[in-house]
Amino acid sequence: MPASDHPILILGGTAEAAKLAAALVALGYRTISSLAGRTSNPAKIEGEVRTGGFGGAEGLADYLRRENIALLVDATHPFATQISDNAIAAADVTGIPFVRLERPDWRRKPGDIWISVATLEEAVAAAPSKARILLALGRQHIAPFSKRRDVFFVVRMIDPPETPLDLFDFELELSKPGKKDEEAAFLTRKRLTHIICRNSGGAASYAKISAARELGLPVIMIERPHRPGAHALPDTDSVLRFVVEMLG
Repeated sequence: MPASDHPILILGGTAEAAKLAAALVALGYRTISSLAGRTSNPAKIEGEVRTGGFGGAEGLADYLRRENIALLVDATHPFATQISDNAIAAADVTGIPFVRLERPDWRRKPGDIWISVATLEEAVAAAPSKARILLALGRQHIAPFSKRRDVFFVVRMIDPPETPLDLFDFELELSKPGKKDEEAAFLTRKRLTHIICRNSGGAASYAKISAARELGLPVIMIERPHRPGAHALPDTDSVLRFVVEMLG
């Protein structure tokens, strides 16, 4: 069995991170999953869990040393660039083995109508006047759309926002993404004409993309930012192999 006094730290918050933690615990590794704390009722995660930030790269490096972390896994959201940059810097300064679990991005398929943009600001500008748009973004990314007083937004969130949304004309939908048929019914029922989302990759929220393709709806797709050239692997299985090779 792997040694238990030197844990693996997983920077998590994604479905892949939770799956990885469960697999590592099943193999006998001690794991600590770190969550940002943005979701009020996160799903159960195997192993130990901590919530909150570290205080930048220096704070993370201090934590790695203090807790005798054996290996650091960055399994955060593909757009969580700050924590990923901090993870790379902390691993470099401490010499602790590091790997990033980065799910592949979505690729355009025949029938997709994508308007690819690089930033939230470009997405704001790309929204056509009089459109009815599903705004499938986290609450921390909503504010730039407040300047569009000529667009109706349906904002879908899992948890209610802590403060009122600063949008001119909108409807708040508190629900999780469904399967393709459910998403198609939702888009049709709300008379939506467009979707704005980020190219997060993975299966959990892809159904809306499939539904948009089926309905012929344009998707304003915010593409991923440039990632640092660190050691990245695409799935849980490959990260598990990396851990076993590094730690035994």
